[in-house]
Amino acid sequence: MIITKINSKNKILHTEDNGSFEYPIEDNIVVVSGNEEILRIPISEFKLRAGFLLKKIRNTPGVFPVPEIEQFMKDINCLSLKASSSAKTDITIVVHDQRTGLQPSLGFSIKSQLGNPSTLLNAGETTNFIYKITGAAFSQKEIDDINSISTKSKIKDRISAITSKGGLFSFVKTQRTIFGNNLILIDSLLPQILASVLFHFYTSSHSNTADLVKITETQNPLDFDISDKHLFYSYKIKRFLTDIALGMMPSKVWTGQYDATGGYLIVKADGEIVCYHIYNKNEFEDYLFANTRLDTASSTRHDFGVIYKEAGEYYFKLNLQVRFK
Repeated sequence: MIITKINSKNKILHTEDNGSFEYPIEDNIVVVSGNEEILRIPISEFKLRAGFLLKKIRNTPGVFPVPEIEQFMKDINCLSLKASSSAKTDITIVVHDQRTGLQPSLGFSIKSQLGNPSTLLNAGETTNFIYKITGAAFSQKEIDDINSISTKSKIKDRISAITSKGGLFSFVKTQRTIFGNNLILIDSLLPQILASVLFHFYTSSHSNTADLVKITETQNPLDFDISDKHLFYSYKIKRFLTDIALGMMPSKVWTGQYDATGGYLIVKADGEIVCYHIYNKNEFEDYLFANTRLDTASSTRHDFGVIYKEAGEYYFKLNLQVRFK
């Protein structure tokens, strides 16, 4: 873990509809637009407002307005809090790199532990995996009966009903070609590895990424040579999590170019901010691997979890969603 020290050489960059602004950090926070100083506010004022907002967030459930903060946000030209859904960077900071003496402009993704766990990989039809069902034949009534199972763990129970009739699942492809090719770009066998991890999630009691990968490593479905105890599966999944965290999106062609070039800022439950810097790539990967889990999204909204038939063959989709614990 690397803690980025904020000093007088640091500044935050922020773009709004009404212009681009710099916030150099000195004894005061200075708001600059077009090289012109437009506002100067003591750091103590920011700390006071931040403390008030933290207390409000921790003590108020759900979504709520905070009128006491709204005017302050307008004063400092911070009108939009959420970054575009097409970007991984939530905040851009110019930092003084003590190792090189340089002052790079780095993008950071912000994840908060103050509310519900945030997602690392959002669910969508873009993240559906398609499996072929072999070894069993189903009448239309049997298909309808299985697809109508509506228990709390309905996807798992539907899979169980299929396997009880002799059905076997084999991964075919991702529903969207772009996502599949993005995975292949990271590692040529990553689609098959993720398909195995995903299937274990829907057929076991485990949801933590590390636990699911451990099961996959034990079973070794891709028949890697593990005689020397190479950790093929965990290594490749860590690469996947890192690329998702820093830039890769399922719906866009991935070039390997990171968006969040700095790393992650984690807002802990007590308000403390911790920086996982990609300078220390191993610790960043380990953090993602140990602190994420798979989650079940809406099967109706994302069109998965039912038997369907194409060209006389049976298929079943499972959805991949990764969330922080």
